[in-house]
Amino acid sequence: MKRFLHFFLIAVSGIAFAQEASHSYDLKVAVTRAGDRFQVNASYEVPITICEAFAFITDYEGAKNLPGIVDSKVLSRSGNKVKVSRLLEERILFIPFEMRSELEYVEFPNKALLFEQISGETKYYKGSWRLLPEKEFTTFKYDAQVEPNSLVPSAVIEFFIKNIVRRQFESMAEMASLRKSPLTRPCK
Repeated sequence: MKRFLHFFLIAVSGIAFAQEASHSYDLKVAVTRAGDRFQVNASYEVPITICEAFAFITDYEGAKNLPGIVDSKVLSRSGNKVKVSRLLEERILFIPFEMRSELEYVEFPNKALLFEQISGETKYYKGSWRLLPEKEFTTFKYDAQVEPNSLVPSAVIEFFIKNIVRRQFESMAEMASLRKSPLTRPCK
């Protein structure tokens, strides 16, 4: 069960869907199975600039303000690569589960953020955030593949992801919308 939960927390921290649209932020989430891996895709729109959106997804230490993320620390920076340590916690039936992971991010300013787990409890976790600017908003697109290191049946994992991940992305969209600056400034 602990490994199952670790998979879930890793998936939502870099954070992921059953094809549905939310009324706010035009949230769309899809989770599909591909063998032992799960493909997680999400997108949402937030009325902020591309610069504000990139600052949001690269605020690694600020991620601890998101549900489920207890701690998030930058371990190192080298050029456009950043290593981050994360501690995640979720409660299932009042039982807390903690998981640690180390991720490497590759930043492409105001365009994309690639990430990959370099150590942790999942067998595989790799994906990207893409930012698409529009006139009044920025679209966040999340794509990732996750392979849990668990004995829990994948049907149970899939059900769990589809029912919890949506809440994680709604929280992210809400927090990103708080980045809206009263003054529009050019990107640095």
